[in-house]
Amino acid sequence: MLFEFDADQRLWQDTVREVVAKECAPTFVRNVVDAGADPGQPWLRYVELGWTELTDAESAVELAIVLEELGRATDPTPYLATMTQFAPLAPAFVDPERSGTAVHEGIAAHRVGGDWVLDGSAKYVLDGDRAERLAVVTGAGVFVVPADRVDAVRSPTFDPTLHLAEVRLNGVVVEDGARSDVDPARARDIALTGVAMTTVGACQRILDLAIEHIRGREQFGQPIGSFQAVQHKAVDMHVAIERARALAYFAALAISADDPRRRVAASMAKAAAGECQSLVFRNGLQLFGAMGFTWENDLQFALKRAKAGELMLGGAAEHRALIAAARDAHEI
Repeated sequence: MLFEFDADQRLWQDTVREVVAKECAPTFVRNVVDAGADPGQPWLRYVELGWTELTDAESAVELAIVLEELGRATDPTPYLATMTQFAPLAPAFVDPERSGTAVHEGIAAHRVGGDWVLDGSAKYVLDGDRAERLAVVTGAGVFVVPADRVDAVRSPTFDPTLHLAEVRLNGVVVEDGARSDVDPARARDIALTGVAMTTVGACQRILDLAIEHIRGREQFGQPIGSFQAVQHKAVDMHVAIERARALAYFAALAISADDPRRRVAASMAKAAAGECQSLVFRNGLQLFGAMGFTWENDLQFALKRAKAGELMLGGAAEHRALIAAARDAHEI
């Protein structure tokens, strides 16, 4: 496995970064939160550019590049849920122009004649209140359900740009043709890698803002960035981000190559991203001082997105335990 981007991937990264800077600028994100601007507006641009077609395993690294940049920008669209949760669970039902998400647990399915009936509820479903279709994981398989056949209520969350919802299915009847024949475990590896990559992007944004601040903020007649204690905090943030980024791209490579290490790699990426955000959150806030606590400071959006990434699909402690279990079972 190569750990350096080739020329095409570097060009792709530059292109994605340029588009995201235009379509999902900090002023747009703030308008979504403060003025109620349409959070799905950039989605149409992503569709137009073909970013919603990166569903093949071979495109895992290119998708990871997009996710990192969107995490860095605190993207408010349903791209993450659509590409890393719905698409891997329902590849035969993918429509590049339609959003989707996944319900990973809490739903049971039973046969009634030639159809299936789904019952149950799930909390904190990413974009469960606005996705057009849901891939519902049950013991009988994965079923694709249109959004207008479920009850979804958005849940309050500390990240105002993030949509999480409680989803209920009460006797929803779906035909057998709506069942997706996939491996939910492999799909979960993609979902974990996607959240890890987004978290890395948010952490990079925190570091970028912190570096900009300590270069311009003066104390005792000189920039605070010249103080050794401040430099150490910035360096610790950089090292943590590089470690988490390397593991996230390794997981993407493992998925792309269908490497049997992908399950452990995905947990390693998620654990590293969680540990990274903990350090970067703390140091980033401290480097900003009291300014970091103000609503007017854009730092808040990256901080909240990074923290949300740790909480989704299991935290660092849970995934470290999974890695330890894999080691004990001689899987790594």
